[in-house]
Amino acid sequence: MSALEISDLQKTFLSPEGLPQPVIHVSAFELAEHNQVALRGGSGSGKTTFLNLIAGILKPDAGMIKIAGREMSALSESERDRLRATTIGYIFQTFNLLQGYTCLENVLLGMSFGPGVDREFAKALLKRVGLSDRLKHYPRQLSTGQQQRVAVARALANRPKLVLADEPTGNLDQANAREVLGLIRETCGENRAALLLVSHDREVLGQFESVKEFHQINHPVTAREAAR
Repeated sequence: MSALEISDLQKTFLSPEGLPQPVIHVSAFELAEHNQVALRGGSGSGKTTFLNLIAGILKPDAGMIKIAGREMSALSESERDRLRATTIGYIFQTFNLLQGYTCLENVLLGMSFGPGVDREFAKALLKRVGLSDRLKHYPRQLSTGQQQRVAVARALANRPKLVLADEPTGNLDQANAREVLGLIRETCGENRAALLLVSHDREVLGQFESVKEFHQINHPVTAREAAR
């Protein structure tokens, strides 16, 4: 079974002038279970929109997204929320940690939306990413690299089948970027999760055996072309 299957996925936004602006049109894309794939694409190419569609944060205009054999569009809103919480881990470039919660509480809160809270597993994940001595620290008390480590632990807390990573090293210096990327790949491997990472960083992309060009799978037509 594939971790992710996509067919004829489309998303259009309105420009400030009110004109339709197609951003995503992916005819077909597939990610096998346990595989790790990187997507290369420049800023503004639609990579984040693509990940948000997969995660169910955005709703597509058309097309199919199937995750672990379940089609997102066939599910109710509550069922989609449940599938996202139990099956998808999302590592955001900006971390999206809750500032009023400790490292451990951020991970535990993520668990509360999934199969259930497992305090010992949460601690084990934070230990795995080198933060066993920072469990009670708040995000503001951590370095940028440490905050991203918490985000990695939180993304893996519900043992997802699919991990999405949006420029996860974009806010890190070179040394921290290399270390965090290694942690993401290793922990995904240990938890048998498929990984789809998007980046424009050559060094990051160079760590992957499988790199796909985003523009080669995404072919949005322009409004002018659509009118022909």
